[in-house]
Amino acid sequence: MSFPQGGKAESRLRTLNLFRAFIVVVLGSFFVFQLDVAYLWLAALLTLCAVVLGVVLLVRALKLRESRMVLFGTISGLVVSTVMVLMLLVSSVFFTQIRDYQQCARHALTEQAASTCRVTLEKSLPAPLR
Repeated sequence: MSFPQGGKAESRLRTLNLFRAFIVVVLGSFFVFQLDVAYLWLAALLTLCAVVLGVVLLVRALKLRESRMVLFGTISGLVVSTVMVLMLLVSSVFFTQIRDYQQCARHALTEQAASTCRVTLEKSLPAPLR
């Protein structure tokens, strides 16, 4: 398939814009996840968008033979998104324990108080995960 010169430049610009959006969504999902477990739904939504954008971008980069930077960045972003999916699944399973730990740690002013929060979290998890 050959593109006229203008079509190829337009296609490359569209791919770069998709790539930029993909990077922003991947980073956004990671930072939202770090904020608070109460925003788990938003992190999951952003991660889903990142996976969809990443797959579209990967197909587009391979089909149109885009630059190696776009291909490497897309694969790296998809790896991060896969790790995010695993973290979101674990966080949703232990939502109550993580929420209680975050609330405790937020109010802990000393190292001893923070240590007490960690011990409480460990005791609330099932025995094989301790």
